[in-house]
Parts: sequence; structure tokens; C-alpha cells
Amino acid sequence: MRRSPKDQEGDHRKLSRRALLLGGMQLGLVGALAARMRYLQIDQADQFRLLAEENRINIRLLAPARGEIFDRNGRVLAHNSPSYRIIIVPEDAGDVEQVIGKLSELIPLPPEDIERARTEIRRGRPFLPITLADQLNWEDISKVAVNAPALPGITPEVGLTRIYPQLDDFAHVVGYVGPVSDYDLSKLEAPDPTLRIPRFQIGKVGFEAKREDLLRGTAGAKRIEVNAGGRVMRELDRKEGQAGADMQLAVDTELQNYAQARLGKESAAVVVMDCENGDLRAIASAPSFDPNQFVRGISVADYRMLTDDPYRPLANKTVQGTYPPGSTFKMVTSLAALEEGLIGPEDTVYCPGHLEVSGRRFHCWKRAGHGHVDLNTSLKQSCDVYYYDLAIKVGIDKISAMANRLGLGVRHDLPMSAVASGLAPNRDWKSRVKGQEWLVGDTVNASIGQGFILASPLQLAVMTARLATGRNLSPRLIKSIDGIEQPSGAGESLGLNENNLRMVRRGMYSVSNDRRGTGYRSRIIAEGMRMGGKSGTSQVRNITAAERAAGVIRNKDLPWERRDHALYVCFAPFDDPKFAVSVIVEHGGGGSSVAAPIARDVMLQALYNGTPPLEAYPKGDRKRIKAQQDRLARERAKRAENPDSDRA
Repeated sequence: MRRSPKDQEGDHRKLSRRALLLGGMQLGLVGALAARMRYLQIDQADQFRLLAEENRINIRLLAPARGEIFDRNGRVLAHNSPSYRIIIVPEDAGDVEQVIGKLSELIPLPPEDIERARTEIRRGRPFLPITLADQLNWEDISKVAVNAPALPGITPEVGLTRIYPQLDDFAHVVGYVGPVSDYDLSKLEAPDPTLRIPRFQIGKVGFEAKREDLLRGTAGAKRIEVNAGGRVMRELDRKEGQAGADMQLAVDTELQNYAQARLGKESAAVVVMDCENGDLRAIASAPSFDPNQFVRGISVADYRMLTDDPYRPLANKTVQGTYPPGSTFKMVTSLAALEEGLIGPEDTVYCPGHLEVSGRRFHCWKRAGHGHVDLNTSLKQSCDVYYYDLAIKVGIDKISAMANRLGLGVRHDLPMSAVASGLAPNRDWKSRVKGQEWLVGDTVNASIGQGFILASPLQLAVMTARLATGRNLSPRLIKSIDGIEQPSGAGESLGLNENNLRMVRRGMYSVSNDRRGTGYRSRIIAEGMRMGGKSGTSQVRNITAAERAAGVIRNKDLPWERRDHALYVCFAPFDDPKFAVSVIVEHGGGGSSVAAPIARDVMLQALYNGTPPLEAYPKGDRKRIKAQQDRLARERAKRAENPDSDRA
């Protein structure tokens, strides 16, 4: 049926409206898309550009050069040396095991290093480099470079590692570094990102650990371009880090070398302190160890040898070891009594060989006794009974306070590991720590440096320096940082009566220079260099009444670990003190026979700033001293010719 023109016109209007509606909808959609594109490409361009850059560019940290360590004269104690290593990129290597096998035919690869590398390869991504061997020599690197075509994925690299050229002489002072461990990171709340650099080395013990904050430096950074898989394409730029601070210690290498050699195979320690500014000129602990072994990664067998050694080579006996100071403590007791006005130089005490206190007999070292003894004689001949009587008069609290004043029972703030506080106990200490009342017998024991009293060789050197000068000297280990001189340890006056100090010093002079003095055989005879000293022998076992009645067993007849400790402290020159020295020989026996000769020899080495003339020694010692000097000179020459012999 044919439609009328009117119906056709209506249909045309409906079609036009529908087309217009569809067109409008299309136009609106295109407009919305355009607006969105404008928002993304123009309004948000900076944000998306940043996101794109982050996906394309990575920032990687660059390890800073560690600060170097020198002695007071500029001799190197720790420095950085180029370290050659071999890395492997697993995806470039193809058959990793085959490549490792070929590499092991060229250079020695320890099994533990190979196993460690395999573990890292399994855990990591195939394009990340893994260290196969570290601290190689140039010959090994050359072999790898020549055979590079046959070693796909293998690349030689150069980094820095720590070297300690003085070997075992400064191991306890400087310490050593090692790779960052999970344990190291666990001790930090917010670890420095630098510590996560692979194989990054930090201080583990000693000065290296205590001044890690200054020695480490600040990491640099490099920008690298990576593809979508994270593979490095190229380096865009780099900013080198800031090297750590160079540190100059107060220690004298030559004197330290001598002190370490003079201690020999003993389990012993010696400290030399400058009486003018508190500088620690030598601080030697024996036996020692080569810190370079720990940097490289010490073997289980070598480490077990160190830990199983009864002489404890890993322990720093100078600051960590605390011992009963024995008769070297008698100056503290006498000075406490002098300051309280309880004795005078002429006052005497009768010594029959023992003193009865609260029903217990306290013996003097001289079984027959010393007779009537004054202050000077008590120090010269080291009479115990004199100090038993003195301590009862003055009391433990005054003795403890004087000990603190002279540097005992006080932790000296030094950048070294495990610096001990020692112990100068009083009544409150025993009540608080032991839950017991202080007894008169405790005071009697303390008067001669036994009982609860404990001191380190460092503290004894401080005590001696303060007695010699009357000043509050503090030990100083750091001389300068990046060339900037550090505060002196000279200190102000202790506020002690000079006449009292003079009487104590005079007693110490008699110890070394009077024929009846306990240290007379180890005296200095050079004019202007005579010294004042005090020997000490501290017991590490109880002597029973039965043993005393039958005769006390001689030290040489006892097992080593049950023998007495030998101690000696001294200062010189007597009229113008330059140095204070303390020595302890663990289980060495008598202080006057074992520790005193070492202290005298080290003191002369310090006074003469090198090998002293034989005329400074008593005639009877000169032949032995000459042989000793020649032997030590040969050892030093041998080391100078082959400084790496101990590291082979």
C-alpha cells in the first residue's frame, strides 16, 4: 500500500532526530576521550614522565673509600688496596657449572666460595652478577683475562680491600673489617643503605668498629638505564662518594713494635702513657694475631687455633683484661691515709710476718716479717702488714674514693673494644651487688690489691701517670682527625697534697734505686733517667693453712693457670716524668723478677725514642740486653724484607 506524503515526511523527521542523537553521543564520546587525553598528556605529563623514568632508570650506590689510619708519625696502620675479583653473570655464562669448572682449572677456587656462589645464583636473578673469587693477585687476573673467550659470563673487576701492614702488632688496637652480615644489620634500627652494597666492609672490632661512623664515608651513586627485564643497558652518569676521614692515632709504631716483640710468647700486656698529654704511645697485648686473616675470611681451622689457645690471643688484655693489681695498689692505700692525716713519713708499723684480724691471720709475703716499717720502707720492700694496719685505720670507702680519683674502677672512654671498668669496691657496692655486709677482712685484702679489687693495665698506667704528675691525666688514642688535632688528655690538678704525693713518689724511687728495693735489679742507671716503680704479685688461688705450714708451693711447680700474675708500674725520668708504663704477665710469677725487666726495657725504648745505649743498663745486664737487642733487630729486619711473609 502506498504511503502518503504526510507519513513519509513524519518518518524522515524521526530518522533525522535519531541521527542527530547518535551523532551527539559520538561527538560527546570523542570529546571525553580528547579531554582525557589532554589530562593525561598535558596536565599529568610530569607525573607520568617520572614514572616512566623510574621504570627505565635505576640508581645504584657506589661504595666510598674507607678512611685510612696512621700512627703519630704518619706510618700507615690501615689502608685500602686494589682488590681483584671475578664475577659471573649466569645468563651470559650459559652452562654455569661448565664455566666454573674451566675457571677452577686456571685459578684456585676454594670449595666454600664455589658453594656460596651457587647458593647466590639459585636465589638471585640470572642477569645479576655474582662474586666467584675475591682478593686475587694480578697473575690470576691475567690468566682469566687471557682466557676470556673461553669463559663466557666471566668478568674481572677491581675494588678496594683493607690491608694492615703492621700485621699482628696493632691487631688489638686497630682491629679489622669484614663484610656486612645479617647480624650486623639486625643490630641497627635503620641501617644505612650503604651497608647493603654487596661485599661492603665495615669495622668488626677495635678502632675500626668504634669509629665506623667517621671511617666509613658517604656512598656515591650512579644512574643506569635498564630494560623492562631489569637488565643494565648503559651508565648515564655517576657521582663519586665522599671518602671516610683519615685518622691519626697517638701510638708510636716503633715503640709498639718493640713492646710487642719484648713481650714475646708470654700472655701479657704493656701500656705506655705520655705524662704530658695522656697520649697512649704503646698499648700492646700478647700473643696477638694477623687481622688480615679476618679480612680475607679466616678458615675454621685457623680460627679454632686462636680460640683454643689458653693464652687468649683474641683478647685485648690492655683494656679488656682485669686483674687483682696486687702490691701496685699500695700507693692508693698509702695516699688515702696520707690525705686523711692518719700517718706521717716517720710513723712505723711492726711486721712480724702476719696480722690477726677478726680471728683470721693475714700473712705478709715475707714469712719472718719486716720488723718496724715506715712508709718508704713499706713501699720499697712491699710489706703487706703495714698496709693491713693502714687500711683498718682509713676504711674501704676512703680507699675506694682514692682509687677512683687515680683512675681505677673507672671506665676510660677510648675507641677500643670491650674497655673494662675494673672494680674499686666499697661498702655500698657489696651490699648492692652481693647482698652482703662489708667485712674488715675485705678491707684488709683490698689494701694490697687483692680480694674484690680489679684493674686493667690501662688503668694502672693512668694511675701511675697521675701519681707522677699530680694531674688528672686521661688516656688519648686519637691524635687527629683529617689533620685536625684532637683535645689533649693533659687534665687539671687532682687537688692532692703535693707533700703527700712526694712521699709516695719517693717510696717508688726507693723500689727501683735502693739496693733493698724489690725493683732494684731492673733499675735504670743513666743519669737524668732514673725511674720510680712498684712491683706487684697477685694471687689467683687460695693458699691453705696446711700448705703454708708445709711451705708454699713455688710458682714454677704449679700448673701455669694457677701461678701468680706478675705486675710492674713505673714512671721516668723521676724528676721530670715523661712516660708511665704498666706491665702484666699473666701467671708469670713474681712481679719484680718477670714484669719489672720488661717495664724497664720498654721505658728505656720510650725515653731514647729508639734503641737505648747499653750504658743505661746495670753492668750485669748488658750482655743479656745486647743479645736481646740484636735478636729483636734481626726480627725487625726480616719483617721489613718480607712484610707479607705472615700472610702467605
